[in-house]
Amino acid sequence: MPRLKHVRARLSYVRYIGYLVRFHRDSTGTMNARYGNLPGLGVIALVVMLCATTAHAYIGPGAGFAVLSSFFVVFLAMFSALIALATWPVRRVIRAIKGRRALAKARIKRCVILGLDGMAPQLVDEYFAKGMLPNLARLRDQGCYRKLGTTAPPLSPVAWSSFLTGTNPGKHNIFDFLTVDRRTYKPKLSSVHIGGPRRTLNLGRYRIPLGKPDIRLLRKRTPFWNLLGSHGIFSGVIRVPITFPPEKFNGVVLSAMCVPDLRGSQGTFSFYTTHRNGDNEHTGGEQIRVTRKGRRIDSHLVGPDNGMVEGAEQAICPFVITLDDAAKTAVLEIDGQRVTLQKDEYTSWLTVNFRLAPGVKVSGICQFLLRAVEPEFELYVTPIQIDPEKPAMPIASPTVYSVYLAKNQGTFATLGLAEDTWGLNERILDDEAFEHQCIEADAERESMFFDTLDKVKRGLCVAVFDGTDRIQHMYWRYIDPAHPAREGFGQRRRQNAIEDHYKRCDELVGKAMAKCRNRDTVLMVLSDHGFNSFRRGVDLNRWLIDEGYMVLKTGATGAKHLEDVDWDRTRAFALGLAGIYLNIKDRYAKGIIPSEKEAAVIRGELVEKLTGMKDPEMGDVAVSTAYNAMITYVGPYKKDAPDIIVGYNIGYRVSWEAAIGQITNKVFHDNNKAWSGDHCIDPKLVPGVLFCNRKITADGPRLMDVGPTVLDLFGVDVPEYMDGRPFQVADAEGGDCA
Repeated sequence: MPRLKHVRARLSYVRYIGYLVRFHRDSTGTMNARYGNLPGLGVIALVVMLCATTAHAYIGPGAGFAVLSSFFVVFLAMFSALIALATWPVRRVIRAIKGRRALAKARIKRCVILGLDGMAPQLVDEYFAKGMLPNLARLRDQGCYRKLGTTAPPLSPVAWSSFLTGTNPGKHNIFDFLTVDRRTYKPKLSSVHIGGPRRTLNLGRYRIPLGKPDIRLLRKRTPFWNLLGSHGIFSGVIRVPITFPPEKFNGVVLSAMCVPDLRGSQGTFSFYTTHRNGDNEHTGGEQIRVTRKGRRIDSHLVGPDNGMVEGAEQAICPFVITLDDAAKTAVLEIDGQRVTLQKDEYTSWLTVNFRLAPGVKVSGICQFLLRAVEPEFELYVTPIQIDPEKPAMPIASPTVYSVYLAKNQGTFATLGLAEDTWGLNERILDDEAFEHQCIEADAERESMFFDTLDKVKRGLCVAVFDGTDRIQHMYWRYIDPAHPAREGFGQRRRQNAIEDHYKRCDELVGKAMAKCRNRDTVLMVLSDHGFNSFRRGVDLNRWLIDEGYMVLKTGATGAKHLEDVDWDRTRAFALGLAGIYLNIKDRYAKGIIPSEKEAAVIRGELVEKLTGMKDPEMGDVAVSTAYNAMITYVGPYKKDAPDIIVGYNIGYRVSWEAAIGQITNKVFHDNNKAWSGDHCIDPKLVPGVLFCNRKITADGPRLMDVGPTVLDLFGVDVPEYMDGRPFQVADAEGGDCA
């Protein structure tokens, strides 16, 4: 085993250096002499791999692990290395020819897109008036500032999918975070399918999967940077949502939204406590009761399901805590590491290993936060995430890109939704502890972004920062005097969190502008949608019951996932954040609506009844506009959408219960959670923002127009299937941008 460990380390280093060579060459068109040449590295890699016996593990939601045999890995490595050596000269010539042709037609050398998820134009205007955003104001004055049309519904996975494909949801097939399983009516992720391998080899009590899990991206259509790549133009893409699993193209990509944690969920935190109620259930996490013996506490991290051993449950990683009551500190011992825990201070990212079988383990990363030592012990652990240096499933393309980033800047969060909003909702975290996660995640991304800017001198650079979205979700209650959750979330409150974050975003923009001074670089700063308050939730399923479209089983108990619904008598139901589905025959397992003609009539009824619907208790309009998806969308996948997209008014959103198919006894509910701001409302009410360092002429610019605009700037024809149309972007004036 020691020899194998050293071999793996050497192989990782060789792949890392080889990646640096290719990244540097493809992005600048030159070869840096200190790295040597690629064929030579290929020979070294081949020699190293001939000495290795190793196994690669993959994990996904419900997929368990798939481990390739040592022989198969060595064979594939040898074969891949030989092919790479044989075709390297040809591939280099082809890339050079394509690159020259592409640049001959291009109006620019580089395009930089900085995405600030959820940046709201009304706050930008307010902060402009106060003189708080000098760099964005300078960018506005240098080029332009416009409101940017979003998608229906204005949800991040939907909007960013339209951004990267240039199409409406009817063509890219993403309509919500969740979609409905047509057989069971249960929710499932809309953007990715992860299943187990087709075959396994049974060796006694061990189950050895023969192949990789079935990991498929459900988003349709091609990202515009793939089209650039086919014309020889290199792209660096950092944490753009709905890029998991990563697609191979002429560039590098680090995936974002929908990357799971090591347990296969979208983020499960752990909270350890000596409280008597230590087994309480928490949305988004689990609470584990521990026992103190003197100064010592023994427990373990819960890892992925272990499908390699018959009868085994979840893999674990034991740890020991030694408490110091007087100093209010503790010492953590885990996986050969010894770390001092300070109250209310996060540890750095720690690598933890989960052993599945002899010689087989999977690596994850997490952070620990000591919340209290006495009178009761409290310890928060972030979701255990995929280790970017030893990824258990692909999170980047090429795979070694995440290794490069980790070696270049240190370990970083890989979870699609890295900021633990449910930790704050459930009062496990306080305001400061959650804000720390947002700031740290954006700082990690900033290092990646500027590394890409330094290396990609010709081509496309795209990076999306999530902090704006997450902080507005959780702290909008402080800027809305009428919000029900304005008070009551711990002592360390952050009333100015949103304002402070906009200032940080402005500083980021200033740094980006300094890197984009060349007149041949176009810089765009944009958001996928805006934001507003979420004071009241709407239980659409209770409304459907009251209106006669849904019927519950006798003795319904309020179960989740629509389990109380009598499908033989139900014509419509709601699940997820976007809207309402019709129970159509031949579409769903227990569908009762017999034809599209009758479905069209019901859609018309629902649109009419929902549009302008009022909240009788508050006297406000709750639904601004209801949209018939069969009219709103164009494309082959529109029948997979909710039949009705509900465009809520400001202050309203689907209720927490309705989103997971749990039916309550009334239609309207106060939202008392920290998650107090949202954008799941009428798209007309939450446009995004668009800044550019050049003048833009466009009548009502839309997010889906950005991709076609970039293609046009690089001289690449816009495909006919794209719904977006290029902006008219002015040529640079004078020399370098000030």
